Amino acid sequence: MLISNLISKIQNRDACIAVIGLGYVGLPLVIRFSEKGFKVIGFDIDEEKVQELNDGESYLRHIPASAIAAAADNGFTATSDWEKISDCDAILICVPTPLNPQKEPDLQYIRGTVDFIKSHLRAGQLLILESTSYPGTTDEELVPIAKKRGFTIGENFFVGYSPEREDPGNKIFTTKTIPKVVSGFTKNCLELTKTLYDQIVDQTVPVSSLRVAEMTKILENIYRAVNIGLVNELKIVADKMDIDIFEVINAAATKPFGFTPYYPGPGLGGHCIPIDPFYLAWKAKQVGIDTRFIKLAGEINTGMPNYVVQKVKPWMLWVKPLKEAAFSY
Repeated sequence: MLISNLISKIQNRDACIAVIGLGYVGLPLVIRFSEKGFKVIGFDIDEEKVQELNDGESYLRHIPASAIAAAADNGFTATSDWEKISDCDAILICVPTPLNPQKEPDLQYIRGTVDFIKSHLRAGQLLILESTSYPGTTDEELVPIAKKRGFTIGENFFVGYSPEREDPGNKIFTTKTIPKVVSGFTKNCLELTKTLYDQIVDQTVPVSSLRVAEMTKILENIYRAVNIGLVNELKIVADKMDIDIFEVINAAATKPFGFTPYYPGPGLGGHCIPIDPFYLAWKAKQVGIDTRFIKLAGEINTGMPNYVVQKVKPWMLWVKPLKEAAFSY
């Protein structure tokens, strides 16, 4: 059976791994699979990135060039030649999922990737989406392509979803140590997806469906966005009451249960938290649900940069004359 052959190739490190999208999610996967003895081919449409990697250079600050060189010593190469997809046994899609100007999901990178690879897919491959997206994306974007190619998913072709959980630069929680949620279109797909990631992470967390895995990643980031929005609003209230919100939070954090400290700041940063909640909000609207918490948290967090500017403006007006006076000597 094809599934038995693929499991054996993965466990024996004979499987070739394709990683599509060589950014802050894809590149750590390249390095981790290479460390475990797999041949890895990295795919990207950015020719400059491809050249840098093949020259042994790194364009991400938290990944040293030595890690790229070590991967190359283990057989890693980068390319933009999509025909090489057919040489790979497992294909991991790690491309961006931004929002459009209307704060709706923009799947152009996933769809573009599918267009690039669809004619090079073959029987016996495992195709996994890692990009964060709304529940139903894998079913709607990857599964139909496999079926159109004539594959029977779960028998001669396999589809999984495993959301990225990268925290770039974090030396405590790494690709190896962060538990990996895994799912599959069928039981065979789940078994293969779990087997693959079992080779490179300390713990895999299997769930019952692709949509559960997709929703899990969205929930993780909504949880943070809503709590950040809450504490940002409380910061504004505390300022009006002449209360130090940081002292309040630190005091509340001494409670050994039922409280997780979040701290206010000038809005939201990063690749995920400002974007991912709106993916669920959009999908929820399609089923008639108005996600009020998500929208409110988004409004509060989006308004924080302006609030911070207004807070520091009096200080800037006071500091500027001092600077000018200092330079007048």
